[in-house]
Amino acid sequence: MIKLEIEEIASPFRILAIGCHADDIEIGCGGTILRLIASLPSVEVCWIVLSAHDDRAEEVHESAEAFLRGAERKEVIVRDFRDGFLPYSGGDVKQFFEDLKPTVMPDLILTHYGKDFHQDHRLTSELTWNTFRDHFILEYEVPKYDGDLGSPNVFVHLDETLVRKKIENLLTFFQTQRDRRWFTEDLFLSILRLRGMESNAPERYAEGFYGRKIVL
Repeated sequence: MIKLEIEEIASPFRILAIGCHADDIEIGCGGTILRLIASLPSVEVCWIVLSAHDDRAEEVHESAEAFLRGAERKEVIVRDFRDGFLPYSGGDVKQFFEDLKPTVMPDLILTHYGKDFHQDHRLTSELTWNTFRDHFILEYEVPKYDGDLGSPNVFVHLDETLVRKKIENLLTFFQTQRDRRWFTEDLFLSILRLRGMESNAPERYAEGFYGRKIVL
């Protein structure tokens, strides 16, 4: 297994994090963002959520503020595309991505897993690759009812402090989701522990990603 040290990344390090729904980024790659901000002297983040309305939009801003505390620069963009219907609004979503391209120059893009069964997630992953063809892209995973978890080939190790902070933030800021049976501490902890086991993480926890095209 090849290891690359996060602490050796040049700074400022620019991240583009893309999620369909209010909690996707936090669930899929929140720990990685926390680690990068904690480990690097200068991190700039553009945080985008494509489908959030009313209370959910407020949750996006509150959560992003907590996850991005310590970042050198941060921008949070929330759009109101209809949840579950992104493929049917594909032209407008594509135009948003094209408008975004000249305004950001990310070193790392975090987006949805391309084989995710949720139609919104798949479209977002497709448009990420379609728009940012020559960038370093990692696809994160979101555990859910569909049972579409795969076998990640990139892992970011997390210590227990970051894991607890990630989960605490999720449970604190997404009150609209607290009545959902899957939105629980043990689920979030389980996937982090599983990926930690698979990657032999020294402190037991990791987030898993899918890297389609990486040049060393």
